[in-house]
Amino acid sequence: MARNGWFRRRSQAVQKAEQVPEGLWTKCPKCEVILFVPELEKALRVCGKCGYHYRLGWQDRLRITVDEGSFQEMDREVQACDPLNFPEYREKLEKGRSSTGLREGFVTGQAAIHGFDCIIGVADFSFMGGSMGSSVGEKIVRAMEKAIELRLPVIMFTASGGARMQEGLLSLMQMAKTAAGCARLMDEGIPYITVFTDPTMAGVHASYASVGDIIISEPGALVGFAGQRVAAQAQVTKVPENFQRAEFQLEHGMVDLIVPRREMRDTLGKILRFCAAEVTGDRRES
Repeated sequence: MARNGWFRRRSQAVQKAEQVPEGLWTKCPKCEVILFVPELEKALRVCGKCGYHYRLGWQDRLRITVDEGSFQEMDREVQACDPLNFPEYREKLEKGRSSTGLREGFVTGQAAIHGFDCIIGVADFSFMGGSMGSSVGEKIVRAMEKAIELRLPVIMFTASGGARMQEGLLSLMQMAKTAAGCARLMDEGIPYITVFTDPTMAGVHASYASVGDIIISEPGALVGFAGQRVAAQAQVTKVPENFQRAEFQLEHGMVDLIVPRREMRDTLGKILRFCAAEVTGDRRES
């Protein structure tokens, strides 16, 4: 009788567990604390215990950054082709498009932050690792050209593993192309702000990401050129374990500010207010 009762209680417990919806809990990759997903979403996907910043898709990034209803997308029709007929490339593009709702892994547009207009670009890492192909470079440069035309500051949120190998040299050429676009912004006196999010690596970091007038990073973001495993194989001297983290970059002058996600919108608003005063003479109070 006791054994039967034990099995009956166990069966009821299993049934109740099966009724709990999946995806309500997740474990923080850094501190391994168990987090309630709805509370994590309210915290902008930042762990309340250790401050670990989860990656964000483009829609969430824009939602928490720009003024509601202000974003107007540009150049949505620009998308990657398959110039080298690279194996499985088209399938990966379709997978990225279906998972993100984007035609390409970078979205650009005009928006406002605390009432100050800007041109903004956001990379989505879930689209082929945020890799930069020819169409990504084209969208970035077009956004910069629009900023020059409208005399608006530029903000770029970066998240990438580097250049897109499926396009070969066409992808690598985007490093020079986007860097040239940044040079035009400088020549025209247009403020350029970059925000490193996890990860900002390789060809993206070595081109348009690292030449901003103001370089901001989210806490703990992976920032560098070669990946840690590649760097370990090539290095001739021992480097610190955290040498590719945003905090190390800040200590060595490669990053100007580290801003937690909950403070990013207000920080960008203050920067845009200053830029508006410098570019247009607008001295509005925030």
